[in-house]
Formats: sequence, structure tokens, C-alpha cells
Amino acid sequence: MDVEELLRKVKEGSMSIEDAMKELRHLPFKDIGFAKIDFHRRLRRGIPEVIYAPGKTREQIRKIVEEMKGREKIIITKANEEIYDELKDIENCRFYRACGLIVIGEKKEAKKDGYIAVVAAGSSDIGVAEEAAITAEELGNEVHRIYDVGVAGVHRLVSYAEELEKASVVIAVAGMDGILPTLTSNFTPAPVIAVPTSIGYGTGINGIAALMAMLNSCSPGITVVNIDNGFGAGIAAHLIMERIRKN
Repeated sequence: MDVEELLRKVKEGSMSIEDAMKELRHLPFKDIGFAKIDFHRRLRRGIPEVIYAPGKTREQIRKIVEEMKGREKIIITKANEEIYDELKDIENCRFYRACGLIVIGEKKEAKKDGYIAVVAAGSSDIGVAEEAAITAEELGNEVHRIYDVGVAGVHRLVSYAEELEKASVVIAVAGMDGILPTLTSNFTPAPVIAVPTSIGYGTGINGIAALMAMLNSCSPGITVVNIDNGFGAGIAAHLIMERIRKN
């Protein structure tokens, strides 16, 4: 719950001033010892604070979730089945196994004012692509998925030219040679966010070759996120959509 929500509740009489003051004590962040939970991030950035699962115990994640529950939509990235088992008793908790995302809170209805196209080169890239797509969807965006259209069969991508042209933002996900974002950018005037994946053979160096290819793209204006960072791409696309909506 943020300041605006507190003020609304006080005005409508569903919360006392005393209870609102208690809530405000934990803003803008709450220190729980091993973590400082930022409850003002959505006000500053337009997105809630996110829990990165690796390196945290199930008990630590549960403690953070209990503090955030009811205040924010909670997104946990790079999670696994064990973490979900720890949290699945919480209302509106869902686990997207394909990409390791756990989300707690009501799912927003997609706004029908443009869409994000998520394009994946191969079936092996779908996990990262789904992380981007689901992140964007959970934040209230319409997402069109265009999967398995890598450059080894470029005619597959060409058949989606019209859908790419009409997209408001495009996320292009690829490993190996990493050329898909460059090709995709030829079909759309929309911003293109490139996501290299760690998929590939030995000289792909766990995605570094794809990252280098995307950073060295001959198509100007492509934005590149880190290797396997579908979540970051989904957030970037959402923020672009939000700016478009304000205009």
C-alpha cells in the first residue's frame, strides 16, 4: 500500500488516521535486518520492488513476501519449485515454471492500447522469452508471442512482418549468432529490445557471442539487456508502454 492508497482509505473512512500513521512508519522502506524493502519504488519508477531468488533462503523469501503482501504485486525472479512450495498457500500465488517466475497478487487485465511483440529465435530460447512476456503481461500489457522464427529459416520471420510493424515495442530473444534483433528491426519502427540468451555451442561462450553481436548490430537504435535477462526486457517494454500511454 502506498501513500496515495493510504490517503484514499482515510478519506473514505475505511482506515483511521492512527492506522495510516502506523503504515507510514514503514515508508519509504522497511528494514527487516537482512533486507530493506523499498515500498516507494512503484511511486518513483512505476514498478514494484522485485525479489531476486538466487542466493536467498526460502525462509528469507517468505519473510520478505509476508512484509510486502497486500502492499504491492510481488514478483520473484529465477525461482524454483521449492520456493513455490514455500509460498503456494498464499492467496493469488502462481508459478510460471517455464521461466521461473512467481507472482503474488491479482493479475491485471491487459490494456488494449497497443501491444508488445516478443520474438524468440528458437524453442530453446522460449524460457527467457516467456520471462519477458509474462513480466509484461503481469504489469497489464497485451503481449503477442512470435516463437521459433530464427534466421536459420528467415522466411518464418517474414510471415509476421505485419504484426511486427504494428507492435508498440518489440523484444527479440536469441542465442547462438544473436542476429535476430537486427533482422527484426527491419520490419518495425517500434523500439527493439534485444535479449541475448546463453543458448549455443562452445564458442557461444554462454551467450557472450550473442551479446557481442547485438551490441555490434548494424541497425541503429537497438537496446540490449544482459544475457538471459528476459525480466529486464519485459520491464523496459512496460515502461515504454507507460510513457506512450501518458502521451
